[in-house]
Amino acid sequence: MTLAGHSHSADAPHHGGCFVNFNQDCTSLAVGCGSGYRLFSLGPDDGLEEIYAKNGGEDTYLVERLFSSSLVAVVTLSAPRKLKVCHFNRGTEICNYSYSNTILAVKLNRSRLIVCLEESLYIHNIRDMKVLHTIRDTPPNPSGLCSLSASTDDCFLAYPGSSSIGEVQIFDAIHLHAKTMIPAHDSPLAALAFNNSGSRIATASEKGTVIRVFNVRDGARLYEFRRGVKRCVSISSLAFSMCSTYVCCSSNTETVHVFKLVEPTKEMPRQASEDSGWMGYLSKAVSVGANYLPAQVTDVFSQGRAFASVHLPVSGVKSVCAITTISKQLRLLVASAEGILYIYALDGVDGGVCPLVKQHCIAGTPAAATVAAQPPNSTTSGKGGNTYAGALRGRDPNLMSGTESEKFHEMTSAVESPPPAGFKFDDDKEFPPVSQSG
Repeated sequence: MTLAGHSHSADAPHHGGCFVNFNQDCTSLAVGCGSGYRLFSLGPDDGLEEIYAKNGGEDTYLVERLFSSSLVAVVTLSAPRKLKVCHFNRGTEICNYSYSNTILAVKLNRSRLIVCLEESLYIHNIRDMKVLHTIRDTPPNPSGLCSLSASTDDCFLAYPGSSSIGEVQIFDAIHLHAKTMIPAHDSPLAALAFNNSGSRIATASEKGTVIRVFNVRDGARLYEFRRGVKRCVSISSLAFSMCSTYVCCSSNTETVHVFKLVEPTKEMPRQASEDSGWMGYLSKAVSVGANYLPAQVTDVFSQGRAFASVHLPVSGVKSVCAITTISKQLRLLVASAEGILYIYALDGVDGGVCPLVKQHCIAGTPAAATVAAQPPNSTTSGKGGNTYAGALRGRDPNLMSGTESEKFHEMTSAVESPPPAGFKFDDDKEFPPVSQSG
């Protein structure tokens, strides 16, 4: 659910404007910009309340909130290799952890915190920030594409298994072993998203024309949807609804698509209307003559179409989308890098074009909406902080070069900073939920 530079995450914020993303259950919104970051809570009647603002601070290009708690993970341009874990309600930094390469993405749930570098991923126990496992020498992933399921029962991590084709590597982040490899697309991946339970994953490639949904446990393809036929479409985000009935998709075009994950039936009104039109005629013709047509042609007609859509006021602006329920009404949320949150009504029965219900400015000031938060180019001189710390352990800092000494002190302070007893997320005195009423 994160606005990223290649797509996503939704999911690597290498874009001009704000960094924007929703938390794991779509109850709040985090915005990072050149002057700090802001946190908002989605409220009844499609309202939006600012619950925290760090203004006049460092330029923030990554900020991730843990559900509705007061825990946030922050990365700034001034220290792109350092992850800060903060208690925003108290305005304190709990700990920090440094790496020898630029942090491209951070994902977290109640059990794990994932740090994605260009060629490695670090899996932390979120309660004490200890590194449990390091996935090294991953295929080059300059946009930091990865996804972590919100569930702690099926706690899976997904990341590209190849830089040339669309393979999805599924990793069990609890038992710390590779689970399966899903051959999702012929082209490199552009977006990944788990559903809330971690049982399904949606994918899109750099072509951006087809969205696929797979079963995580066995890699079986469950659904295939055609987003469009345009070339050079860059997917900005993919997201499941909390009920896993819908998948939404935003791109660099002005259209946001919503797909409904149901098996087609003859009784469906949409199918009846299609049967009476030219598309229905062609579909029937393809069905009858499937054995005589190229596979690419039959695939196009067998793919599902968008159930609903919205048309944004502008195109070419990256955005992140989500589907949630507000006051018992389905809502499609679209947050743009320009600093605008659009709230649309989603008709769960008939679909169609979604009407705009409300929009909010989330950038703070007009100037903040245009700040270009570009993290520096990541280097390939090292894999991660722990690796470098191990290489330097036992050496006298006074005999090191300036760069080595700086990294040594960074890593020493990083591994010593988490509290020995760990973070008690189930203790409301330490991490109270922060909502509109709080």
